[in-house]
Amino acid sequence: MDKRLNSKQIKNLINLDKKNIWHPFTQMADWVKDVPSQPLIIERAKGSYLYDANGKKYIDGVSSLWLTLFGHRNKKIDSAVKAQLAKVAHSTFLGLTHVPAIELSQKLLNVLPKNFTKVFYSDNGSTSVEVALKMAYQYAKTQNPKTKKQSFLSLKNAYHGDTVGSVSVGGMGIFHSIFKKMLFKNFFAPSPYCYRCPHRNSKGIMPFYNKAKGFKEHCKTTGCAGQCLREVEVILKKHHNEIAAAIIEPLVQGAAGMITMPKGYLSAFAAMCKKYNVLLICDEVATGFGHTGKMFAIEHEQIKPDFICLSKGITGGYLPLAATITTEKIYKSFLGKYEDFKTFFHGHSYTANPLACAAANATLDIFKDEKIIDRNAEKLKYFTALLNKLSRHKNVGQIRQCGFMVGIEIVKNSNTGESFDFKLKTGAKICAALRKRGIILRPLGDTIIILPHLTISKTDIAHIVNSIETELNAL
Repeated sequence: MDKRLNSKQIKNLINLDKKNIWHPFTQMADWVKDVPSQPLIIERAKGSYLYDANGKKYIDGVSSLWLTLFGHRNKKIDSAVKAQLAKVAHSTFLGLTHVPAIELSQKLLNVLPKNFTKVFYSDNGSTSVEVALKMAYQYAKTQNPKTKKQSFLSLKNAYHGDTVGSVSVGGMGIFHSIFKKMLFKNFFAPSPYCYRCPHRNSKGIMPFYNKAKGFKEHCKTTGCAGQCLREVEVILKKHHNEIAAAIIEPLVQGAAGMITMPKGYLSAFAAMCKKYNVLLICDEVATGFGHTGKMFAIEHEQIKPDFICLSKGITGGYLPLAATITTEKIYKSFLGKYEDFKTFFHGHSYTANPLACAAANATLDIFKDEKIIDRNAEKLKYFTALLNKLSRHKNVGQIRQCGFMVGIEIVKNSNTGESFDFKLKTGAKICAALRKRGIILRPLGDTIIILPHLTISKTDIAHIVNSIETELNAL
């Protein structure tokens, strides 16, 4: 075993981090402050646990940003990466190919709807979306060089990544508004955020949402009947000749706080795209690979989009890899003579990295051989029962769950839906307190996010949920 760092070494490392590093999605003015809650230096990991430089053990309650499907140091994935490392760590995919990528393409197509036939590799979720957007745009141009289909449709509260194209179809003002002048034109439809529905009563603030009965009661009592969907059709009806594709996070808007779509929303959205001849891109970067209780979120409502974007859990959380998968019809539109320049001019240095593909092959083998999806059904029932109990807390506005993807919206008053003052950083303070209880979670504002490993134990699930309740009681 490696020798543990001493307190002086830890302090020096923290000082170097604060001096040299700019962390993502982090207000660095807060990070560099000399506060009691110093940054954690993660030194090692095993299973569902992370260990800091002092040897303290933590449950990794967000799967290291929704990535590590089967926990850390999975023996099968470790072995696959080591075996590949003994052969070749990397070879360009431009003009060459290799065994792990070929095998992975077939395994992916075997677990996806049969309309998908072609796999395009890249290296991260944002890029997988960027690829789909560019393919959809170029497809429209190949069908009609004079086409007006040069825009896209997405949802408010959507998050599709951080590259310019993916930000253009993103609907989160807090992340994206500052870049507005850099972005291409996009149409935004309302998000199905039932708890904060904009169709309110004439008496004031409380959204038309029944905490006990949810969306159906919401539609029944307000006459809404899916106003968010109706507005999607208004846009499509008026602008379908301008829209190259629509993009959606199926079932769950993850970065928005795990906003879950009412049953039937996704299939209705897909049907409208088909009705108005608009291509559909499903961004399953976050929802894919078992996170929703099925292999892919699109399975819940049996839809067949034109593109599906995959990343995050594709390698079991080991290495960067992504895939944009599309249909034969889309693919064939790019075929032609060399001098036609219909080629898809897009690629990356680390496209289809062999080590990453080896990890992904092992990941898909684990799903198949260990029947992960079926085995987790009982665990999900247990998880849901604990969350249902927590949902009655006076400071819980809504708990949104789709499989292992959970968002707990913390409010000042659950009867009125009144939020805490954002300056209080309530969500961040709860997560900081949970670290003392050996749990690592990351909030999205005042929504506490839980997305554990698919292999987490019931004991650890209970510890997470019960500890959140304890911290809520201390507010």
